[in-house]
Amino acid sequence: MKNAVVLLSGGMDSAVVLAIARELGFAVHALSVAYGQRHTSELAAAARVATALGAAAHKTVQVDLRSVGGSALTADIEVPEPGGAGIPATYVPARNTIMLSVALGWAEVLGAADIFCGVNAVDYSGYPDCRPEFVEAFERLANLATKAGVEGAGIRIHAPLMRLGKDAIVREGIRLGVDFSATVSCYRADDDGRACGHCDACGLRAGGFAAAGVPDPTRYA
Repeated sequence: MKNAVVLLSGGMDSAVVLAIARELGFAVHALSVAYGQRHTSELAAAARVATALGAAAHKTVQVDLRSVGGSALTADIEVPEPGGAGIPATYVPARNTIMLSVALGWAEVLGAADIFCGVNAVDYSGYPDCRPEFVEAFERLANLATKAGVEGAGIRIHAPLMRLGKDAIVREGIRLGVDFSATVSCYRADDDGRACGHCDACGLRAGGFAAAGVPDPTRYA
């Protein structure tokens, strides 16, 4: 089996991506990042998901983005209610660039040519680092900046959910046997992983289950 690195946040999207990578025959090395996020219960969820879906390995890397701040997820800024204009306060500056860079480093160590992430340009909050242009640009960077890119077989960045709505993601997860009750998506989730039911992430998640006609297993505070 070929190795692959999968960014695993503990949310529903990354859980489905991990299941997709497993179905494609990869030995999945799941990578979670403790970046100073307020919803740390997602990291416990990531460990549960990695075990349940048969990851070959799972590690959590510490990256202190709280020292940078600038986001409602890493600083003392209120998580906004859904519906505001522009890029919301829950955008974390450079988060996906940093996470993919860490994944790229581990992929080189593992001899893995494939990195999977759960970014999505359909049901997302307007984050600039969830667009296909970003993924394509990072893949070009990865192949310019690494030994694997210059001397090896190259690096491929996979974003299999990029064009899917949340309802399609739910259906794909059900097909692949993902236990969505083990995942945490809420920006205000408590220490037990219970969701607030009001933030943008909760709204997108609940809407996905409703549109898919699948009972929502989310635990709410």
